[in-house]
Amino acid sequence: MSAQIERTLVIVKPDGYSRGLTGEVLRRIEAKGYTLAELQVISPDRERLAKHYAEHEGKPFYEPLVDFMSSGPAVFAIVEGHRCIEGFRALAGATDPTAALPGTIRGDLGRDWGLPVQQNIVHGSDSPESAEREINIWFAG
Repeated sequence: MSAQIERTLVIVKPDGYSRGLTGEVLRRIEAKGYTLAELQVISPDRERLAKHYAEHEGKPFYEPLVDFMSSGPAVFAIVEGHRCIEGFRALAGATDPTAALPGTIRGDLGRDWGLPVQQNIVHGSDSPESAEREINIWFAG
């Protein structure tokens, strides 16, 4: 009996990349038993970020978020594994690094810097539909 394999998009955001945390994030993903199917380092452009964050357009945090995400290189990964969407989001921890539990990526490695948008090291897709849409934005072609 074979388990269905999910795919999710994981981003090591510019703050995690600039702090040299990419290896630690990827280590935790692999230690959990998930597979890194594809990996790339890019400087996100505003056009693709607008597609990625389309549901947030017009919200007060949208512009600071796009500014932050376009501020430098980030690592984009397609991660595969049984229930990896839910599993990675648990591994990442709460969005607010101050509230994220110890043992999670954000709980161990993140903190609140007092900036207009939360710089919380990683992003993970929140559903199979979001994962497919986000993977197509960053890994098209």
